[in-house]
Amino acid sequence: MDQWTEKDFQFVKREEDMEIDTVFAGDSFLKSVVKRFCSKKSNIVGLILLLLLILMAVIGSHISGYDYSDQNLDHADMAPKIPGIASGTEYLFGTAGKIRQNRYEELGLNDTYYYFGTDSLGRDLFSRCFQGLRVSLFIALAAGLTDLIIGMNYGMISGFIGGRTDFIMQQIVDIFGSIPTLVIVTILMLIMKPGIGAIIFALILTGWMEMSMVARAQVLRLKEQEFVLAARTLGAGNMFILFREMLPNIVGTLITQIMVTIPDAIFLETFLSFVGLGLPLGGCSLGSLISDGFENCLLHPYKLFPCMIILVALMLACNLVTDGLKDAFDYGAGKA
Repeated sequence: MDQWTEKDFQFVKREEDMEIDTVFAGDSFLKSVVKRFCSKKSNIVGLILLLLLILMAVIGSHISGYDYSDQNLDHADMAPKIPGIASGTEYLFGTAGKIRQNRYEELGLNDTYYYFGTDSLGRDLFSRCFQGLRVSLFIALAAGLTDLIIGMNYGMISGFIGGRTDFIMQQIVDIFGSIPTLVIVTILMLIMKPGIGAIIFALILTGWMEMSMVARAQVLRLKEQEFVLAARTLGAGNMFILFREMLPNIVGTLITQIMVTIPDAIFLETFLSFVGLGLPLGGCSLGSLISDGFENCLLHPYKLFPCMIILVALMLACNLVTDGLKDAFDYGAGKA
């Protein structure tokens, strides 16, 4: 029998020269998600666009120097005027043919600028558009918090307890879900004062149900997994298992669902304001601005286009970020 020597037990390579298997020594879950999200240009474009819109919602109404509610009938129906870009000239089409009009020149307002023009009451559309964007984002934030506080907890508890309790809780969801949101909003408008409060209350009543179903499905998928059984064997309580063991494993799906809810809430507010069930007369939101611009779009199209472009940009940004997060979280979960 050969004798073993010390040389037989030496590494082929020194420890500092050893290669690391990147499959098993990869990044953490969060770092993998961030890297995957940043790997696509469309995700970065959507995120930058969304952050820019949020920034403009905060400071946009102060850039022009006009308050969104200030009225000046002498400055009514003035076309956009931007230094070096737009001169404030518009062309009206009537029975007499094409007419050139520049109210800035007519009123001698050479140093006055309305970047998006003014409405029929002389209010600055630039500040009103970004004030309306602020209102829409506030409603979207309320919808996201409603999903997080009510929908997530309701669905997770329902799926985790199971049995008769789960059956009763899901029957409640089915009952509320069978009532159209528009019907609930219309009834609320008859009971409550029309405005943001009524819209948010309608979202609280109906907006959380889809999130609850997603959270319940994820908990049902995980409740019989080995790590849950191990935690229960070690004496962990139900709340610890639910929120410390299971929640981190489904947070990616829940965040994606919240991002799906945001554009839906924005569209709901826009639709309600457009049909006259949103903010009261004089209120300022993207929906009410689109409604006002639609009535004058043939004569003054500049009243409709800016708010529509902002709405389209907001919906596009939310959808790009949502798709990017879904793909990133799925990839991160696969690596984990």
